[in-house]
Amino acid sequence: MNRVFWAGLLMCLALAGCGKESAPATEAALAFHPSDECHVCGMVITDFPGPKGAAVAADGVKKFCSPAEMLGWWLQPENHRADVKLYVHDMGRSHWNAPDDAHLIDARTAWFVVGSGLKGAMGVVLASFADAQAAQKLAHDTGGRVLRLEDIDQKLLGQATMNH
Repeated sequence: MNRVFWAGLLMCLALAGCGKESAPATEAALAFHPSDECHVCGMVITDFPGPKGAAVAADGVKKFCSPAEMLGWWLQPENHRADVKLYVHDMGRSHWNAPDDAHLIDARTAWFVVGSGLKGAMGVVLASFADAQAAQKLAHDTGGRVLRLEDIDQKLLGQATMNH
């Protein structure tokens, strides 16, 4: 009987912990590996410099070679759902050529710099930051401009500024 009580208590504690928001999904599930291909374009994600994107929903994790690819996918009506969690690298805490998966942030609260001239995946390059001042500095230094998620639409993402 005592064993059953402890097993039940442990199960309750484990289940209670499941509802808590912790680090993005799990770091292991969001890590970008050399074999990962972009959900949109099929290119090998780690072949490109700059921040990457990941979308987490009930059906799993979708990975993208850039925040622009991820947001282009998410802005499609069938994918534009509140229950999809969006993650991007914080480039204020990562090297541009090798973003650190330990520094993934919520794209809904990120600051994005467009027009920086930095190299990235195909299409518009969006540098993502957790800190507004870091984004402002990059924009000031490169002639880019700072945007929030709600400022980004398909028109902006469709601008043909191939950067690789």
